[in-house]
Parts: sequence; C-alpha cells; structure tokens
Amino acid sequence: MAESTGATTWPTDEPLGPFGPASAVVDASGTILGWTKAAERALGYRPQEVVGRSAAVVLAGRDPAADLAVWGRRAQAREPWSAVARLRSRDGTSTEVMLDVSPLSGDGRADWFVTATDPSGASSWPPAKVSVSAALLARSPVGLSIWDPELRCIWLNGAAERQDGVLRRERLNRLMTEVQPGSPGRAIAAVMRQVLVTGDPVIEREYTWRVPGEDTERLLSASYFRLEGPDGKPVGVCNMATDIGKSRARQNLLALGRVGGRIGTTLDVIRTAQELADAAVPLLADYVTVDLGETVPLGEEPLQRLRPADAAAPVFRRAGVASVHEDLPEALWGVGEPVFVPPSSPFTRALFSGQTHFEPVLDTSPGTWLDRDPRRAEVIEATGIHSLIIVPLQARGMVLGEAVFTRTDNATPFSRDDLLLIEELAGRAALSLDNARRYTRERAAAVALQRNLLPRTLSGGPAVEVASRYLPADTHEGVGGDWFDVIPLPDARVGLMVGDVVGHGINAAALMGQLRTVMGTLADLDLPPEKVLARLDRRVVLMNDQDGEGAAPVMSCTCAYAVYDPATRRCTLASAGHPPPAVLYPDGHVVLADVPVGPPIGLGTMSYGSVALDLPEGSVIALYTDGLIETRTADIDVGLGRLRAAMAWTGTSLEDLCTHIISTMTPQASRGADADSDWPGTSSEDDIALLLARTRPLPPPPATPR
Repeated sequence: MAESTGATTWPTDEPLGPFGPASAVVDASGTILGWTKAAERALGYRPQEVVGRSAAVVLAGRDPAADLAVWGRRAQAREPWSAVARLRSRDGTSTEVMLDVSPLSGDGRADWFVTATDPSGASSWPPAKVSVSAALLARSPVGLSIWDPELRCIWLNGAAERQDGVLRRERLNRLMTEVQPGSPGRAIAAVMRQVLVTGDPVIEREYTWRVPGEDTERLLSASYFRLEGPDGKPVGVCNMATDIGKSRARQNLLALGRVGGRIGTTLDVIRTAQELADAAVPLLADYVTVDLGETVPLGEEPLQRLRPADAAAPVFRRAGVASVHEDLPEALWGVGEPVFVPPSSPFTRALFSGQTHFEPVLDTSPGTWLDRDPRRAEVIEATGIHSLIIVPLQARGMVLGEAVFTRTDNATPFSRDDLLLIEELAGRAALSLDNARRYTRERAAAVALQRNLLPRTLSGGPAVEVASRYLPADTHEGVGGDWFDVIPLPDARVGLMVGDVVGHGINAAALMGQLRTVMGTLADLDLPPEKVLARLDRRVVLMNDQDGEGAAPVMSCTCAYAVYDPATRRCTLASAGHPPPAVLYPDGHVVLADVPVGPPIGLGTMSYGSVALDLPEGSVIALYTDGLIETRTADIDVGLGRLRAAMAWTGTSLEDLCTHIISTMTPQASRGADADSDWPGTSSEDDIALLLARTRPLPPPPATPR
C-alpha cells in the first residue's frame, strides 16, 4: 500500500465532524482488538481488515513498527497519554491526528482505548496543551461519556466506568438502551435525544442506574449538553454524571429520615427522650443525654427561661441516655435522677439564650468552666470526651430541657454539617416531647375528673356483694367516658348500671358525669330497666337540642341497666347497644345473657326491651364496657369467649375474681388490678369498666311475736 505524501482532512460526511473520535481497542502487544464504525468511516478500513492485525498497519510514519514499540513502552506506565501521529487511510492517503490513549483494565488484561481526532480545528493549540486537556478529561473524577447521534457510546473516562459499573468494552459502540435496558435506559435516551434536537442542555437530572450483579440501584445526577461541529450541526451528546448516592448532604438527609422516624412513636415523655438518645448513638455521637425540666414527665409546665441573675441553677431530671459503651462510663446520673447543672456553664448559657452551644474541640485547659465542675472534668478526662454540642429543646416558645451530644471514641470533631443535622433532629424531638407532655397533662386531668365523677364506694346492701375496676386507656385519643354505679332501690332491690360515652378525653369524662347523674336520677324513680333507658334516651335528645348545633359535643352512649330483686331472686336486664352481661352460676357455668339490644342512647328511638333471669344464691353477674373484650386484632366473639373462661373461677372472693378477670383479659394491665390503685398502669386500647355483683343469701324472715 503506497503512502501519500499529502495530508487529508477527515471526510465531510463524518457524523462527528472534525471533533468526532475514531476509536479502536488495542492490546498490550499492539494488536487491534476492536474497530468502531467511526474509525471505518474515517480511514476506510473495515473491521475484518484490521482486527487481529498489528496497529502498525494504520500508521504512516517511516517505521511504523518502531513507533508502535516506543508507544508500547510508554503504555507500560498504565496512565492516559496523548500524542500527535499520522494515520494511513485505506486509499493510501495519510492524516495527521491527535491520539488519546486510556488504559482498559479487567480480567487480567492490559488493553488500551485509542481515540483519534483531527487537531485542525484547534491548530493553534500546542500539542502539550492538548495532551494535558486529554489527560484531565480522562482522569476527571466526574464521569464523562460521549454518545453519537444514534446514542451509541463512543468514549468514556475511568470515572464513568467506575460509577456506572459497566466495563468500557461492554459499553463502547452500544446504544444507551443496550447499556441500560428497560425503562431507566429509555428515560435517559429520551433526555439525550431531546438535547440533540433542541440544543438546550439538561442540568442535574437525577436518575437511577442498575449495575449488573448488584441488587441495589445507584443514584446519579447527570448533565447533558450537545456537541456541535464547525458547521454548527449536532454531532453527539456529552454526559457528565456524578454519584450522589454517597454525597454528604444526601447521607445526612437519609440519616435524618432514618432516625427521625424512630422518635415520637408514643406519647410517653420518658420514652420519647430515650428514643432521641438511642437514635443519635452511634450515628451522630458517642454519648448523648436528654435532660428535661423536672415537671415535664408529669405533664406540668416546663421551666421557663431563667435570667442569668438568678442565683439558683435550673434543675433537670435525666430522661434519656445512650452511649457506645454498655456500662455508660460517661454518665454521672441515671434515668430518672436529678441532674446538677452549675450556674455558670455552657448548659446554663444554652438554656438562658436558647442558642446551641457548639464546641467542636472541647477546651479542658485551666481557667474554664470545668474548674467549677470537678465531677464532669474527671469524667471528661477519663472517657476522652473531646467534642461537645448542647441543644436546648424548645417547642412552641417553651424550653423543655437540653440534649447533650459528645464524642469520645470517634476522633473526628463535630462539623458544621453535624451541627445542622443534630439541631434538626433535636427540633423534631422537641415537638414530639411537647406533644407527649401535653397529652400527659390532658390525660391526667381527664383521669382525675373521671375518677372524681365515679362513685368512691359501692354498696349492694343486703341484696348483692359488689366489686369494681376502672382502667383508663393509654392511647393517643386519651381516656374515654366509661362509668358504673350501684343504685339502692326500695324493698332491698338494687340497680346495677354500666355505660360508655362516645369519644375520648376531658369532654368524654364531663359527658360521662352528666349521663351518670341523669341515669341515677331516673333509676330513683323505680322504673323498669327498659323504661329507664327510654327516658334516658329522651332526656339526652332534649339536652343535645338545648345545647344547639356545634355548641357542645353531642351526647351519645351505650349502657346496660339491671335491677335485682332478692325476694324473687330475679334480675331484669335492658341494653342500649351494650355488650351482653355475663352470669356465673354457683356450679361454675358461665352464660352470656340474651338481652334484647336496643339502639345507643341519644338517637331518640326510645324503644328498648328487657329480659328476666333467675339468679340462685351465689350467682355473679358481670357488667362491663367493650374495652374489656375488644381489640384491634381479634373479633369480639373471641373476647367474649375469653371472658367466659376468665369468669369460670369459683371458690374465691369477689375482689379476687375481679382482679383475676382483669389480669386475664388484659395481662399488660395487671399492675392496675389493685382496687386501691390511684393510677393503674394499663396499656389497653380502650377504657375498661367492670362491675361484679354476687347475690347474697335471703335474709331470715322477721320473728313472729308470741
């Protein structure tokens, strides 16, 4: 093949114009392994004519083999490099080009990716500068790739290969939809095609990239811009991509999302404080304490901001603590213990000002506040605390306490990014703490009101022995309006009632008090149970009408009322939408009374029925609210079956039976089974009211005078 002495330009119909690289893959020995269509169009050689042959076949120097040997030795450094060379076309002409050579590694091979561009469009560039520019692009930490108008990859640097997880030889000369199959590849190709057509760049478009062999997807942010030839026509698209899945800002956002969801899962102040400490260790800090105003866990008002002139230091109580060390060597106080805070310290300054104290490198030198706090100074020295952040916990204009974050084992001091993340986390936790504080306060008020409205002592007189339990709910909605009462009636008879007001909270407790009073008054009229319920229904409708629409919560309730006559041993029962009473007979047999169930009170139907049961001496009748038998996870029939089993417990006192039923039906509330408990520790889903009545022996007839 004769060599032409005159230089030629690249073909004018070359799709990438003078900037379009003809590409080839060459192994360490100089053998051509791959040949692109761009190279074929530029030099005229078909792949079958050059692949497998020495690259010297396309070199046009005086001694191509010697030139190739020199370049081979240069390639042993395994670094990208560039050089000006003259290539031989198939028609015998030669072309001066700029060769950019980048290493390809994998499978133990040492191949090279070679691109050839015509430097005529930048003839004023010194070759050294072109070489530096090519090296910068090849070694750029930003993933760079170039795609032709058909969206085939014709060049990429090492960063693109690493972040995409697709080897260079598996991407070159392949369509985007082949490199990334499925909807992700189609979406990226659509954006690149839009850039080709309009010429408008697309900046920082986020997309997911599936890496072969990996279960998780990578999150990349890419910018696309059109490449144009000297004539202004589009010749390709450049993709500049970065992996943002591991960026600091994104990791902080992900961390905040992860730990933020673990705080405030309940409306318990102490538990919320502990959740904050647990969430921050070890992700953000090595040791974290949460100290609250001493009255906060009880639902009272927290400490207000104190003026620096106040002589007394604020007193906190430890509500949460977490450490990377199991034995908590950094802790001077445990959860629930009072925390001493010196009057002049970062703790009081943060409290007074409401501003975070940020000390990335803790100053322990003489003359600091630690001189006045020797116990903390000893712990700091012993445990190696070296970085400190104190964040006031503020919500709705009130200071609830402080969260203290320190580092010991982690030698890196807190950064400004850490500070922002910790302040955001503490702000969210403070709102959760305040919500819990408000709930605790309202719940305490509702429970106190309800307990004051319930009868303090119950007496069944000569007719029945009685026992009762009331357990308030521990739910976000607050306590309900359950009530019970025992009404003495003429001729030694007795009225037994249990009711459940619709709703929760203080309003429900107040409505319960009104309904209990009205029903007690109606029972005093000595009417049959069904008549009492009918009049109660009528009275509640009138009360709702008098209050007017929207003036107050609408009264509505379910209830059961029973009247027992010891002379006949007959018990008459009526129900307004209430669960059926249960009866334990002396032989241990338990039945659910088949009572006609009327509509709830407050609907105005005033239509109720009743049923009469004969109760032998020693029979026990149980009236209760639905909280005893209902759960969110089980059908009501399951609860009724469990109640029957729990009641079948003979040969014991009525108080013991009452305790047994509560502990069996609500084992999590067993601490509240004590009849004398002022604050039963229930965690039931709804209020529970239980009233038991055991029939007594008939009194002896009066003696006949002689």
